Amino acid sequence: MLRVVATNRTWRMLLLAGVAALALSACASNRGQLGATDYSSLPAEQRQQTLAELTGRYKSNPRDRDTVILYAAALRAAGQPQQAAAALEQAIGLYPNDVELSVAYAKALVSMGSFEQSVAVIDRTLRPDAPDWNALLVKGAAFDQMGRNAEARALYAQAATVAPGEAAIEANMGLSYAMTSDLASAEQHLRRAVQMRGATSQTRQNLALVVGLQGRFDEARAIYAAELPPEQVEANMTYVRAMLTQQNRWDLIPNG
Repeated sequence: MLRVVATNRTWRMLLLAGVAALALSACASNRGQLGATDYSSLPAEQRQQTLAELTGRYKSNPRDRDTVILYAAALRAAGQPQQAAAALEQAIGLYPNDVELSVAYAKALVSMGSFEQSVAVIDRTLRPDAPDWNALLVKGAAFDQMGRNAEARALYAQAATVAPGEAAIEANMGLSYAMTSDLASAEQHLRRAVQMRGATSQTRQNLALVVGLQGRFDEARAIYAAELPPEQVEANMTYVRAMLTQQNRWDLIPNG
């Protein structure tokens, strides 16, 4: 269930926890599904088990770059981005030209709130002649957190030309518009995202939230119900109504 107070902070947290956490992959896709790993969507008990397993693997061989990337992803999902960043920083010392490690490190920095440092890491990583779409996505997420939403959207648009059809790009674009209260545009992009490869349950829940904040409660409940158990559905719907009350948005909704 979402547990946020203010609207803008809601979207920022969703961008951090949901979409920015997705993206290691263009260069990783040639090696399998390593970069597509998103432990944040796992149940809490499974996240803990995964972290315990990967902690053991990391301690056994902290020089294995694949293990470091997975370990860092598990740490971020467990709310430990500082530890993830520390592990990745050490790995980058061993593999200074590894783009995937650098992108993962930038993601950990965004999760820590170190947005400017994250952008600096990405800028050192990006190749103008062959930009990595994951790097563009993470830089855009950092810009969104910094309130530079138009610049973020330009980066997402660039990423979409590099990797068309990727759900994470459209999802980030949708959350970016939500952060500036353009819910109609946010919905448009999130609806595209849920139809694309890589769409996650979190993306569909974000769509439900945007729909609910426009007063279409039955539709929002139906989207949530396809993703969550009944008690969580009702908790989320209560949260949507609370957000509307906080924002004094009820008068904007036809027929209340």
